[in-house]
Amino acid sequence: MVAQSLTAPSFASPAAAVAAFGAMQGQDLPGVLASAALRSTGEAVAAVFDDLAERRLVRGYPMRGTVFLMAAEDLSWVTALCAAPSLRAAAARRHQLGLDEEQLGRARGIAEEVLADGPLSRPELFEIWDAAGLAPKGGRGYHLLFTLIADGVAAYGPWNGSEQDVVLVEQWLPGIPGLAERFGGERLPAVAEFLLRYLTSHGPATLRDFAWWTKLTLGEIRRALPLIVDRLETDGADEPSYWRPGLLDEAQAQARASSAPLLLPGFDEYILGYQDRLFAMSATHHSRLVPGNNGVFRRTVLIGGRVRGTWARAGRPGRRSLEIEEFEPITDAARKRLAARFAAFPFAGD
Repeated sequence: MVAQSLTAPSFASPAAAVAAFGAMQGQDLPGVLASAALRSTGEAVAAVFDDLAERRLVRGYPMRGTVFLMAAEDLSWVTALCAAPSLRAAAARRHQLGLDEEQLGRARGIAEEVLADGPLSRPELFEIWDAAGLAPKGGRGYHLLFTLIADGVAAYGPWNGSEQDVVLVEQWLPGIPGLAERFGGERLPAVAEFLLRYLTSHGPATLRDFAWWTKLTLGEIRRALPLIVDRLETDGADEPSYWRPGLLDEAQAQARASSAPLLLPGFDEYILGYQDRLFAMSATHHSRLVPGNNGVFRRTVLIGGRVRGTWARAGRPGRRSLEIEEFEPITDAARKRLAARFAAFPFAGD
């Protein structure tokens, strides 16, 4: 919790928090905006909207075929480093959607032309593709857009009041460094940089955690470790964990703060940033957090770093209330603290 800046917001801005993490899983858009706010401003989601509008934050598909919130300056090099496996997997499924390379090329050309004039919402882009005969319904539009984003052509940029508009990377983020500009085209120092950010923001964590998180190979990760290991502390176990220097002292100093009740969004890195989530919950509670193991993570109630239940936002705009499903009994005092957290939570909309 201390490493992830959950005991006390420690970053100057949401963009700084996301950059320190390397990326934050972002398929639940309001949730990831809250995750960034909770680690920086603590309450003000408006600061995240500002970072999106000012081109400091974007969402892309850098790894695992999953959308992540990222610092804009990291989008291109991280995507080039990690996205190839998900692009290959997408290409293998393309025929199932009745798509081919010619259609993908047309979709790219149209997107580059219309987005050169500025951001468009996803429905607006899909309407343009539909008028061009690309029939984006039935998952085809999503596949085309995923491919353009994972290829580094497009990204999700400014908040439009309900979601992020689609942007052309070269127009919205001119000059952001790619793998060649940032690391001379060398993969190993890029892996080392990404690994260092992960371990300093998520540690104690293992190399296997990072391999699961990125889908980079363990061999490449192990070759990169010597480039940054002197900037970390470790437990020296057979499969060692690593963390940022001084973290254990910080955790001891913040022991009381780390026991406080917290409300986290559904796909927060505290839950999804590790190969094994059972440090924070029992296997039984995990099955309740992800009903049917369907990949949809509910919002979590944390007390002392452990998942004690899930929560929801009930009622109508202007009359919202906190609903808690307890996995374990929660005291009245903790409920009062959680109510205060709910009142201050950085929601992205009504």
